[in-house]
Amino acid sequence: MQELLTASPAALITLALVVGVVVGSFLNVVIYRLPVMLDRQWRADCVELAPSSGASAAPAAPFNLVVPRSTCPSCQAPIKAIHNVPVLSYLLLGARCANCRARISARYPLVEALCAALSALVAWRFGFGTSAACALLITWFLIALTFIDLDHQLLPDSLTLPLLWLGLLASLMGWASAAQNLPVDPVSAIAGAALGYLSLWAVYHGFRLLTGKEGMGYGDFKLLAALGAWLGWRMLLPIVLFAAVVGAVTGIGLIIVRRHQRGVPIPFGPFLAAAGWLAMMWGPQIVVRYLSLYGVQGR
Repeated sequence: MQELLTASPAALITLALVVGVVVGSFLNVVIYRLPVMLDRQWRADCVELAPSSGASAAPAAPFNLVVPRSTCPSCQAPIKAIHNVPVLSYLLLGARCANCRARISARYPLVEALCAALSALVAWRFGFGTSAACALLITWFLIALTFIDLDHQLLPDSLTLPLLWLGLLASLMGWASAAQNLPVDPVSAIAGAALGYLSLWAVYHGFRLLTGKEGMGYGDFKLLAALGAWLGWRMLLPIVLFAAVVGAVTGIGLIIVRRHQRGVPIPFGPFLAAAGWLAMMWGPQIVVRYLSLYGVQGR
């Protein structure tokens, strides 16, 4: 099997597509359930920290990434395994619940298809090996973080912090140096994590002092720190610049078409995630190409 995947890029990409669509189905569970789990935990913590209020935490039914079974949001009927095949079930059911015929959100197959497509691109870019495995892991984390931030303006520590620590551990292997020429040695990774966090921390507090408003959340600091841990400190500036430019253009565009009100915050995490993924895939090449426009020879 290993020989086949190494010798046949088509087989590797096909496998990545299949694995990606299955992982995308699981990511849909994470995207929906993790914020609910956190909200329940925060409420339980508040009750424990304020016993004098007289409130008591009622026993709650187990709710995590495994139980209870997935149900239809409209009729609460359990979803059968045959109706839960990624993308295919959505198409065969005509985007409707098999029990009550309520419409199913297109978000679910979108996440599955996106995960499959990005996983295939990673397999094509990195080939078979540790680099591809690490790049797939980053991709899946970033997809989950993107959609959670879009829904809740939240980047959970339970995702950003493991992503950061895994990046630091992966630097011990030089996970992408051979395939991508990324500076992922431990020194670059530690510097990337520290500078990633501190740079946005400084911007946040500077903006708050000047305007009295909070321009971003602490989750953004941790996400950039995680990207710095994986990609090294040299990729931080391209990531931030790309995320800021695309975020500004998107915000202005939404205001112009009147789909977003002025003063309503737009989550920055999705732009950081997109910029980080592009930097992982083609960051050094983009930087070298950009510098060459000004006659500067990149390394």
